[in-house]
Amino acid sequence: MADEITAAVILIGNEILSGRTQDVNLSFLAGRLNELGIQVKEARIISDNEIEIVDAVNFLRTRYDYIFTTGGIGPTHDDITTDSVAKAFGVGLNYHPKVYPILKSYFEENGYDANEARMRMARIPDTATLIDNSVSLAPGFQIENVFVLAGVPKIAQAMFDGASKRLRRGAKILSRSIRCHSGEGTVAEALKALQMTFPDVDMGSYPWSENGVYGTTLVLRSKDSSLLNSAYDLVFEMVSSLGGTPSDETSS
Repeated sequence: MADEITAAVILIGNEILSGRTQDVNLSFLAGRLNELGIQVKEARIISDNEIEIVDAVNFLRTRYDYIFTTGGIGPTHDDITTDSVAKAFGVGLNYHPKVYPILKSYFEENGYDANEARMRMARIPDTATLIDNSVSLAPGFQIENVFVLAGVPKIAQAMFDGASKRLRRGAKILSRSIRCHSGEGTVAEALKALQMTFPDVDMGSYPWSENGVYGTTLVLRSKDSSLLNSAYDLVFEMVSSLGGTPSDETSS
């Protein structure tokens, strides 16, 4: 069995905390990382505050194999992620000799002033490795196990696609789901007993309601397909015995 590889995600932005922006980066990153056998163990949403960013990066990078941040690397005064990550690692921050001329030429050729604000995006912490941005050129960067991505979903996804080639792969977490017409209270005790029988299969229950009908979706997750299938069969039988009319809801 492959070693467990873990990750954390830090979503940076006052606009997320205020509710103005609905984040989609976490679901994207968690899904893609799971495909690579990397488990997201923690996610934080923090404000555009240097102390909070530095503290979060320095704590999480010692706890997990990989850290991904999103947001705060644009041209405005509140885009302070780059500065904060440089401070977290205690390194300098300078215009990158490769990025600066590319961005300057891009802005000027497209009729934009290559002003100080726009050129802030050419600043990269010393020792960092660039993460290409195929959407709008301004790159992300990596320092050790910390990957700094844009907040705009399309750009963050493009950056991740490039950065993912640098990641170690682990055992993918497999998942199977059972939809039933029983409340959580009906299946809780039996599900608990089966969880104890299969400690290496994570079992979760998630209530749903549709048109006045209530039920529960039971989700089983494991790295071991044989163990997962055995547990699935017993949970399915348990739900049926309790009158829950189970059906398979496993995603393809």
